[in-house]
Amino acid sequence: MNSDQLLIVMTSAVVVSAIAIVLQALILFGMFRSVRSLKERVDEFIPRAEAILGKAEKSLDETVGEVKSLSARAMSLVDSAQKQVTRVDEVLGDVTVRAKTQLDRVELVLDDTVGRVHETVVRLNNGVLRPVKEINGVAAGLRAAIQQLARSRRPSVAQATSDEEMFI
Repeated sequence: MNSDQLLIVMTSAVVVSAIAIVLQALILFGMFRSVRSLKERVDEFIPRAEAILGKAEKSLDETVGEVKSLSARAMSLVDSAQKQVTRVDEVLGDVTVRAKTQLDRVELVLDDTVGRVHETVVRLNNGVLRPVKEINGVAAGLRAAIQQLARSRRPSVAQATSDEEMFI
């Protein structure tokens, strides 16, 4: 390559570099204006944001206070409920013990009553029904004896025939 061509290549490189630098400067100037515009808008927004942030802090403080108050009230309610549950448990235990005691007593009374009823039935059977049965047996024997005596001693012909047929 000769020196003219080298000079042309170098000149064209310098021109391209100069154009790139000018474009970068324009872009940088555009970015500067955008940043300045954005800064102005942010400067306008900051006081409003600080006011809103102050209100938010106040609201947050009030909310935290209310939450603490509600938490304290909830804890007192939980403690009260726990005490009530303990009392109910004690009463339920006492009622259970008393009910078991009463059931044991009822069972003893029931066993005693059943024993007495059984004893009464046995005594009734031995004292009343047995003599009635014995009297009924004696009466049946007397009835049979009277019937036997009231009948004639000699069997009739029909009866004798009937008796013979049975044995044949």
